[in-house]
This record gives sequence, C-alpha cells and structure tokens, in this order.
Amino acid sequence: MSDSGAGEPTSIDGPELLERAAAWLAQDPDGETRAELRGIISAVESGDAAATADLADRFDGRLAFGTAGLRGELGAGSNRMNRVLVSQAAAGLAAYILEKAGTDADAALAPMVVIGYDGRRNSDVFARDSAEIFAGAGLRVMLLPRMLPTPVLAFAVRAVGAAAGVMVTASHNPPNDNGYKVYLGGESDGSQIVAPADAEIAAHIQRVADTTAVGDLPRSLAVETAPESLIDAYVAATATVATAPPGAEGMRWVYTAMHGVGWETLSRVLDAAGYPAPTPVPAQLEPDGTFPTVAFPNPEEPGAMDLAFEAARDSEAELIIANDPDADRLAVAIPDPTAQSRWRRLSGNEIGLLLGWRAAKHASGAEGESLACSLVSSPALGAVAEHYQLDFHTTLTGFKWISRAPGMIYGYEEALGYLVNPGTVRDKDGISAAVAMLGMAAEARGEGRSTADLLTEFGETFGWFASDQVSIRVDDVSTIARIMSALRAEHPSKIAGTGVVRVDDLLTGVDSLPSGDVLRFWLDDGSRVIVRPSGTEPKLKAYLDVRADSQDAANERVAAVAKSVRKLFGKLS
Repeated sequence: MSDSGAGEPTSIDGPELLERAAAWLAQDPDGETRAELRGIISAVESGDAAATADLADRFDGRLAFGTAGLRGELGAGSNRMNRVLVSQAAAGLAAYILEKAGTDADAALAPMVVIGYDGRRNSDVFARDSAEIFAGAGLRVMLLPRMLPTPVLAFAVRAVGAAAGVMVTASHNPPNDNGYKVYLGGESDGSQIVAPADAEIAAHIQRVADTTAVGDLPRSLAVETAPESLIDAYVAATATVATAPPGAEGMRWVYTAMHGVGWETLSRVLDAAGYPAPTPVPAQLEPDGTFPTVAFPNPEEPGAMDLAFEAARDSEAELIIANDPDADRLAVAIPDPTAQSRWRRLSGNEIGLLLGWRAAKHASGAEGESLACSLVSSPALGAVAEHYQLDFHTTLTGFKWISRAPGMIYGYEEALGYLVNPGTVRDKDGISAAVAMLGMAAEARGEGRSTADLLTEFGETFGWFASDQVSIRVDDVSTIARIMSALRAEHPSKIAGTGVVRVDDLLTGVDSLPSGDVLRFWLDDGSRVIVRPSGTEPKLKAYLDVRADSQDAANERVAAVAKSVRKLFGKLS
C-alpha cells in the first residue's frame, strides 16, 4: 500500500454514495467540513457530474492506515484527513494500546500516549481531539505544550516511557495535506510502527468506524501538558551531539525553517552548543501552514531554497542550513561559483555520507556497532563502514526500518533524513543533524578548509561515487502499478549501453529484507538502478548509483544512466 494513499476503491452507485456522505455528515464535529460536504451533496442532487465525481473520490474508499500512519489531503470524507477520520484513528489506536497492555483502564496502571503537533492547518485540532479520545478510553495522555518539531515528540516517547506517541504532521507535503504519525514504546523503543502493528491498528480503526459514531466516543479533558523540562532535556541532549569547536567562532551561515516549527528549538540548541547565530530567512522563519513563499515546502524541490540562496549571497555566508516544516529533515547548501545562483544544495547522499563518516570516526569500537541506510541510499556508506571495520546494514526505505538496524550508531536515507543520535531519538532528526553538520563545517573551517574540501577528501578516501534520481509524477496512481508490472514482466537488457546482469525483486524476498514493491537492477559495470513507488506522493522513482575512478567520470556515468532511465519511463508510461 502507499503510505499516503486510500484503501482499495470499490464501485458504489449514486444512492449508496449519498448515503455514506449523509452518515459522515451526521457525525462530523467540524463546521467547515460539514459546510463543504453539504455543498457537494447539494450539487450532486442537482445532477452536477463534477460534484458526483468529487463525492466518489471522497467516499469510494478510505484513507489507509499504514506504516506511516495516515497522510492525505484535508477535507470532508473517508478518503480525506479530517476530524472524523482522526477521531476514529485515535479510538482505534487506543484500543490497540490497551489490548497490548493487557490492563484495565486504571489511572495508576494506564499506558501513556504522548502527542505532538506542528504548524499545519488543523494540526492542533487533530492533536486535541486525539488527546481527549485517548483520555476517554482510559489512557494517560501527555500533550506537548505547543507546536514543536517531530524529533521532540520522538524523543518524548522514550523519555517518559510512553506506550505510544502520535505526531500530527504531513512533514514536507503540499499545504493542504496533513497526517498522523505513530510511534511505539516498549520493544519498539520509540520507533515508528511497522508490520504487523499497522494492520492490527487499522483493524481496530475499521471496527470503530463500522460500529461507533464519533459523537459517541468517550472523551475526557484529563490531559496532562508536557512540562518544559521535557523540551529542555531534548535541547540539552541534542546540544551534546557536537559542541562548537574553535573554528565555529565568526562562522557566517544562513538558516531557513521553511515556514515550519524548527527555529524555536534549534535556536535553543545552538545557544547551548555554543554556535554563532545564523542569518535567518525572515520570511520563512516562523510557522505558517500556508507556506506562502514556496510552491512545495520541501527543500529538495526547485526554488524552495531561493530565498536562502539570496540571503547567503547578501551575507557572504559560508554555509546554508535548512529544515523542512516539521524539522525532521536537513538540507545543506555550499558556495559554488559554477552554479547559476552561486550556491549548490548538497544531495541527501552527500550529506548522509559526510555525517556517516563523522559517526564512523567517533565510533567507540564496541563489537557490533553499525552504520545503516535505506537500500536506495548510496552504497558508499558501506565503503565507510568497511574502512572503519564497522558492520553495515541496508533496510527498506523509511526510518521505521533504519532505526531497527542492529547495533546502529548512525543511519540515513537519501531523502534528507539522518539519525545521528540513536541513544536519544529513534527517528530522523533534522535538528541534531544540523548541529552535527555545523560541527563538521566548523572543524574544517578551523583547519582552513571548507565543506567542499570535505567532499573531496571523502572521494579520495573511499572512492568516487555519484547518485541521481529520476521520477515521474502521475495523475492516475494505477499508472505506477502498470509500469512496475511491465518491468517485472520484461526487464531491460541494457541501461545506458551497459548490460543488466541481475534483477532483484523485493516482492519475492531478497537479502532477508521484508517484502516490498521494489525492483533493483545491477549493471555489469557495478552501477545500480532501483525502481519503487513513492511512499508519500503519486510518483514512481528510480534511484541511480555509480562508482568510477574520478568524480567527473562518476558524474558523467550517472548522467548517462539517468538519461536512459528517463527514456525507459517515457516508453512505459
């Protein structure tokens, strides 16, 4: 399933569609979505074909609960994010937690759930609804005191020994999306949910939706507000990731929060760690769920960092640091006189490999320590692990898997996610990663070198790698399944003129990895192409990795592979 997609649609006729909509309307506590739905129903009843199609899209299926929890567009209907869906999710999750705890709803024994939320539209509303429903089910509930980064919530789950945590966020998705991210304590140690927990929770949610109107769900106002000492503890722990070295003094750098919630927490960490304050991007510093200055609030998207580049040019900065809106991802840019903007955003692999190198150098040497990354991230991390005699693990995409790698002291994925302090947070953390990156840049600066020099040294030490990504965005998600089926039925014999020597299909099981909709093509020059559907967007993605005798040769080779894959996607779509 797609982590953000709907459940399998079913064909329903007009009367049944209207019946579902009316039942939904009767239990919706939100005046805005009630008014929205009434207008659509009225248009359908008057024979409006577009409204009928809209209503079918909203109710012919249900936003699926999976290993990323829930994520989707805001609006009325079972296939949208709204107060009805969130309330049902909270009640189902509460039932799952109580079932696993095997305890009665006694206040002294009740499991705890911690809830956080970001600055997106309705995040605070969904968080409060969840808190009251959890409390009404007999759970002990702690709500973070204000909008805060996702890593703070992930930290809190472990810090207070909670049975579960919920973060209301859609991370870097478009402005009209929101989501519901679930963490588990106990044996999961504060990691995101994986199978079979996702299916078990989904079954409880469906039971609630089938049997109980939202207005009949028990609620309670007995909700604790998390103490400031909990946020203080996160700040203190994160500041120790990399206290400022002498080279940090006078360092000029730019920061953008991408209209998210990162700045308040990061600024406190910077003070505690001793780093100089950045030049901020004022228009993007404070939370704003409309994300007015960017088309997509994702540092990877074209144009998203243009204001940061402008601020860096004006301030003659040495480095740019960016978080995504919930601050669980990190982007970095460095000066580049050959780039049109005179600045270049580093790829997720470049950042991930630098931070992996740092972690390997700082390893304690204890037996079983490992570096880990998702299978679509650069294989160069394996070269780092081998160099430092560390174990190395590749996992399915997502930190729900990376965080569970045995002995992991560092993990990353190429989509700007980095786990640098697994003893504190078992998820990607853009704030601790920012501090680690600042520490590396400042140490190099103290030696008269730049971050670009570190990248050169990495290549000289571990080999010259290059990575790229090719993706196609689709309007009809069935196109993705059709292309994957075509590639399975007849895989290409050559890519960029080089023979395909092996194809791994993770649906049938490879390297003890859990089953996944992933194809991995190995070429006879050692290059690798991995194709998979996106877990959060209607995209098909190909991840390309090559190794060569120089950086120029690697860049040339990966460009040729990318051109060939684009041609292949075009032919199949």
